[in-house]
Amino acid sequence: MVLSLKVLPEWDFEVVVKTLRNWFTGGLAQRVEVGEWQAVVGKTEFSATYELEDVSIETRVPESKEEWARMIRPNLPWAEDHFQERVSGLPLNPPPSHEWWPFNVNKNKLHIKQGKFSHTYPERMWPIYASATDDPNDRPIGPDGYNRGIRYRYGDLADLVNLLRTRPHTRQAYLPIWFPEDTGAHHGERVPCTLGYHFLTRNGKTKIVYYMRSCDFIRYFRDDVYMAGRLLQWVCERVGTKPSKLIMHISSMHIFEADLTIMKHREDIP
Repeated sequence: MVLSLKVLPEWDFEVVVKTLRNWFTGGLAQRVEVGEWQAVVGKTEFSATYELEDVSIETRVPESKEEWARMIRPNLPWAEDHFQERVSGLPLNPPPSHEWWPFNVNKNKLHIKQGKFSHTYPERMWPIYASATDDPNDRPIGPDGYNRGIRYRYGDLADLVNLLRTRPHTRQAYLPIWFPEDTGAHHGERVPCTLGYHFLTRNGKTKIVYYMRSCDFIRYFRDDVYMAGRLLQWVCERVGTKPSKLIMHISSMHIFEADLTIMKHREDIP
């Protein structure tokens, strides 16, 4: 069953949040013992979840970032700080903002190995010069000096903007966050929750379609929505179009078992 929510013009985004809360607390979500969390295998406080499958959300995106922030109520200033890292043009790993993420536990040291996360969004958006270590030579470079795929150099967010400028009606403006190295999680490390972002321009307006395999309703949902809308605004500013809407498809929206108990007694979460 696809759970679809469209934010009508007369609605507030809080209607979506409240509806999702009611779905979780009202018994629509199913309990799933995943057996792992963030690449940590085994039964932990985070391995038991309540899950909503196939959630789709559609909402307008205004031109103003201030209006967007008022609509979505993300964790500010962190969400804007991290968004700016994502569009900085630098494959930051780790991005400095990870140290003041609101849900940070011990500065995320559990997930940093040899000074790096297994992936970051700035790295995935600007992969041309990303390297596995601090050694710039530790990367799969081609004769042009760029990181490469099987045949060609990697593309990045700048290439996507250029594509939309030169071919405004293209259907190819897709920014992947999930890379082939993530397939099968064969390396035993964390993999991105986001699959990618698709941009489509029609009649001078651009929409963004956001694909996620997984979304933690409590810790990430508002910030994920906010940063996707900000990415649309950022692209539109550079392409010369107006933002229209965000469509978000989530295969697994979930909360942890302990969070469900808290949420049933707290109206301010998330």
